[in-house]
Amino acid sequence: MNFFYHTGRYFTLLYQVFSRPEKHRVYVRKLFREIESLGLNSIGIVVIISLFMGGIITLQVAYNLTNPLFPSYLIGLGNRDTLILEFSSTIMGLIMAGKIGSNITSEIGSMRVTEQIDSLQIMGVNPASYLILPKIVAVVFIFPFLFILSVFFGLIGGLIVGPAVGAVTAPDYINGIQYLFTPYYVTFSLIKTLFFGFLVASVPAYFGYYVKGGAFEVGAASTKAVVNTNILILVFDLILTQILFT
Repeated sequence: MNFFYHTGRYFTLLYQVFSRPEKHRVYVRKLFREIESLGLNSIGIVVIISLFMGGIITLQVAYNLTNPLFPSYLIGLGNRDTLILEFSSTIMGLIMAGKIGSNITSEIGSMRVTEQIDSLQIMGVNPASYLILPKIVAVVFIFPFLFILSVFFGLIGGLIVGPAVGAVTAPDYINGIQYLFTPYYVTFSLIKTLFFGFLVASVPAYFGYYVKGGAFEVGAASTKAVVNTNILILVFDLILTQILFT
């Protein structure tokens, strides 16, 4: 019953969020602030994590391809496909759920417990649309760019670490990156990032919007938001993989 209650209330909130905004210029200004706050400020962590993970994936693939019958360029291919298909879309989505999602829940939850949302309603403003819509649009807009950055720096990480430890030569690694490239993999992952971006923005916003109590409850709501967002990302990853690859 709890599941159906929260699902119904979540979609009711989304209906309010996508209602016609009052003043478009206000929303545009707020949108650019959210892109900077939620998206641009996440570039650093995406770059750092992707560099290290690209190097780690390269080493793991190299150590599992010790058979001399396997050409060494498969190391670059394995790193490329792992980054494109799962890490840079799904794993980065899980990481961003922790960073961006907790930020959204804390911000909106704090406004709820300090009655700022009630003040907006009294002023005749649609608080759900005013507070949440720019965040959803900003995160959905920025996620594909973060995905591309993650893939790029993951490949760079592999190019640095692989030759540095003698696991693969740079020419073989670069050859593997180009070998049997399937453009649809990128399309598939970009579609996933759009869904994940929507979940990362809307689910934490839901938990923050309906929080009750004080600072402790806001912290608890942030934890619930991140956990539920991560679960939904994995569920949708399974569903989208089944749909888009059949």
